[in-house]
Amino acid sequence: MTEIDIDAIDYFRTKDLYDDPYPYFEEVRDRCPVTQEPYQHVFMITGYDEAIAAYHDQASFSSCNSAIGPFAKFPVPLEGDDISGIIDTYRDELPFGDQLPAFDPPKHTAQRGLLMRLITPKRLKENEEFMRVLADRQIDSFHAQGECEYMSQYAGPYTLLVVADLLGVPEEDRPEFLEKLMHREHLSLEHSPLSYLWDQFTTYIEDCRASPRDDVMTGLALATFPDGTLPPVEDVMKIAANLFAAGQETTARLLSSALKTIGDRPEIQQRLRDKRELVPVFIEEMLRLESPIKGTFRLAKVATSIAGTEIPAGSTVMVLPSAANRDPREFESPDELKLDRKNARQHIAFGHGIHTCAGAPLARAEAVVSVQRLFDRTEDIRISEVHHGPAGARRWQYSPTWMLRGLDELHLEFTPIG
Repeated sequence: MTEIDIDAIDYFRTKDLYDDPYPYFEEVRDRCPVTQEPYQHVFMITGYDEAIAAYHDQASFSSCNSAIGPFAKFPVPLEGDDISGIIDTYRDELPFGDQLPAFDPPKHTAQRGLLMRLITPKRLKENEEFMRVLADRQIDSFHAQGECEYMSQYAGPYTLLVVADLLGVPEEDRPEFLEKLMHREHLSLEHSPLSYLWDQFTTYIEDCRASPRDDVMTGLALATFPDGTLPPVEDVMKIAANLFAAGQETTARLLSSALKTIGDRPEIQQRLRDKRELVPVFIEEMLRLESPIKGTFRLAKVATSIAGTEIPAGSTVMVLPSAANRDPREFESPDELKLDRKNARQHIAFGHGIHTCAGAPLARAEAVVSVQRLFDRTEDIRISEVHHGPAGARRWQYSPTWMLRGLDELHLEFTPIG
């Protein structure tokens, strides 16, 4: 897209934006870092400081529509100077309204407190040891061939099994998780991936509460709210299922961007191979440049303003980390990958404030381990020209969604070591 008329583009329906949304984001931000688009009437926040402000303003904004934005349909008009009562009355009827990212304080505070009791530093450390073993196991499945379709042969199953281990899914059940969640065509509309996870974790938690054992799943089942009370089985089940579903998909997308860059830019790959201590910085830059979540939503409870833009009560706001992370006011040469960027970790790919992604340390570790182990076991990594075309004329297939960013397929070639 060379010339961009942002008023002629419906962000939510323009397929060209799936492949490259960044020129559009830049044009919107240049007009104003808080701009109302003309089709769904969403206030798009593309500036870094403005995004931080929205993330932290719990008094003005609700997260009830975080996943569905302007497509959240209330049974009554969102009228008045303060629609907090309408939100409280109908929020549970909204799609995904029963998930942690859609909660507001004080419920969010209690539920997130429970989640953080599940993701302890000790548990993350134990899980990281498993990551290295699993990385080699997944690489073993295609190593000898010198090529792979990275998303289906590594990124998808790897990220799924890492979360399964973190949550203590029994080893004997993990092949079924792979089968059900990596091959979703086997699931009926009535039995979606999320419903499958709900069923599984409900059974696990009920069993562990009835017959406690010395294992991770029992710890999950018996974890209490910060005030010491035992939450309902449904609350624990939904937190576990949400962490499972959200953590797997977004981290797989991060891995797709990282390996695409490594395969497509030999100079970056060589520098990372020569200086392995730069791999974590590289991952931060990939999170900034190619944020797996392009945007998340808020609903204005009361009339407010950001950056001089008036936002009436009842308005949908879309915070766009993908745009904010390329704001030149915060990041010098924002479209460049810089391995010496001093503020690389200041990106908001994981959100900010009370809704900061609780699985951020896990995602970072998965990405670093994956890159390091693939470097250890290959001499070089290349993009398959058969599948993606020659350098300078690549063909990429990005997921057709306005919310998430990542490749559907990534074909790699490499020279095996050992």
